[in-house]
Formats: sequence, C-alpha cells, structure tokens
Amino acid sequence: MSDSLPSWRDTATRTAILEFVTAVTDESGPDFVAPEARVAVFDNDGTLWTEKPLVTQLHYLLQQWKAAAAAEPSLAEKQPYQAAATGDLSWLANAVDKHYAGDDSDLGVLIGAVAGTSGGMTVDEYAASVAEFYRDARHLTLGTPYAQAVYQPMVELIRFLEANGFTTYIVSGGERDFMRPMTEANYGIPAERVVGTGMGLTYDADANAVRYAPQLAFFDDGPEKPVRIWMRTGRRPILAAGNSNGDLPMLRFAQGSPRSLALLVHHDDDTGRGDTPYDKGAEQALTADGVTVVSVRDDWEQVFPTA
Repeated sequence: MSDSLPSWRDTATRTAILEFVTAVTDESGPDFVAPEARVAVFDNDGTLWTEKPLVTQLHYLLQQWKAAAAAEPSLAEKQPYQAAATGDLSWLANAVDKHYAGDDSDLGVLIGAVAGTSGGMTVDEYAASVAEFYRDARHLTLGTPYAQAVYQPMVELIRFLEANGFTTYIVSGGERDFMRPMTEANYGIPAERVVGTGMGLTYDADANAVRYAPQLAFFDDGPEKPVRIWMRTGRRPILAAGNSNGDLPMLRFAQGSPRSLALLVHHDDDTGRGDTPYDKGAEQALTADGVTVVSVRDDWEQVFPTA
C-alpha cells in the first residue's frame, strides 16, 4: 500500500487510513470485515469538493432566481431573489452558516425558493438543466470548471477504498438530483449510490413522467443522515467522511461499528492553494471524540486535480 493515496503526505492521518484498511481487509485479523459490509459514506460539499465562497447548488440556483426576478420584478424585493438580482451573496452565505450553527431561521425561506425552482419540472428536464450548468459554469473564485474544484486526495481515497472491496456512497445535505449528473464523472460513484436531500416527486400518468412537487420531501443533514444511510444500505458504515457539524451524526453512526474510521476535512490551508480556510460551522465536529481530522494544509500534497 506504499504507493496508495499519492496526493496525501506521509502523515499520521495517511497512516491511520492505511492501517484501518489493512485491518478490515485482513482475513486472519480480529478486525476483518466482509466485503459486503465494507460501506463508506462521504459528505459532498466541503468534503469532496469546495463549498466556498458558495455551495455549488446555490450558484446554479442564483442563475435560476435571477432569471425569475427579471421575469417578475416583484420577486427581487424578497430573499433569496434579492441576493440573485443584486449579486449580494451575504444573505445566502449567512443562511448556510447559521444553519450549521443551529439557527435555521432563514433555512425555510431558502428551501421554499429551492422547491419553487424545480416544481413542475420533469426529472429529465431538471437533469438536462443541471447538466448544462455543469458544462458551462465556472467556480466563482478558482475560475475553473467545477470538475476541477474536486479534492484530488478524496477522489484517490474513494478509488483506494473501492480497490479494497468497499462500496462508497455520497450522503449529502445537497439535493440528490443536483448531484447525480456529476457524481459518476467526478468521483466514479453512480447515481444509485447518491443519498441527498429530496424534493417531492409525483408521477404524471398522462405524460408518463416523474415531476417535482414544489415542496421538500426531506432535508438530508444532521440526524437525518444516519436514517437515510440505513434506508438505502441496510447497514452501518465502517468509514464516514465529512467536514461540518451537520456531518457529526453520520460520523458517530459509523463509530458504532466494532472497527471504524471517522474523517473530518479541516479547511485550514492558508498557503494560497485555492481552498478557502474556515472553521465556521465545524466547531463541534473539530473537537469530537474519536474523529481523525484531515488537515488540508498538512495532509494534502495536492488539493485539486491537474487541469
């Protein structure tokens, strides 16, 4: 395994990952886990790719809300359409930060606007719209396509785990169908292994199509994550990776396995490699018992894939 994880520096964190995988795949060892039970779950935003200065889906939604406000100017008088129309993203950023701090006073407004954007669309229409966004959009500060805003070390970790008999899932607060058009291309994880926030769905028999209802079915964050993992897999994961307080229940759920590894990506890189350093929204997770903190600055030799 000496050549595994090439973008990871030779630190205690890399050693912990290698030792964990060795232990659970050693058929003669006390910590052996059968391949079918080697489930690994990963948060997406801030764990597999960047979430600053703005969560990627909010970038997509800003475009939709700006167009809606242009068509109906009265919308620009209320959030989040006002943020889209003026380009002032502070309300959106604060709404996300407040959520991770336990204050959801703005979350209902945000989710309502999210639901309204796709309401009435077929799943195929939405997938085409999202695919167009991924094709054309550029990261707001890096200036690169979003496919180049993924964390190369984490993609390597997924490949390494799969090479050792793990089944990997994405379990994110991000909206499930927004992630699906990019997960296989970016991470090699197919659509059926994407667990995320779900909008309401209905079947239109006349059109023989599945459509979005203008309402939220569930928000896959915090304590909802273990529930959704169990509903999808019927298993407790043995490895979980996240980056925020909202990922703590998922990490703790994995820690309930006899041998487990809980990873927390810490955005502490102040060396100018393009990943914004921040702790806000991760204060509890950074000090949680038994969590292996992954330092972007110290543990990763390379942050993003080579163009």
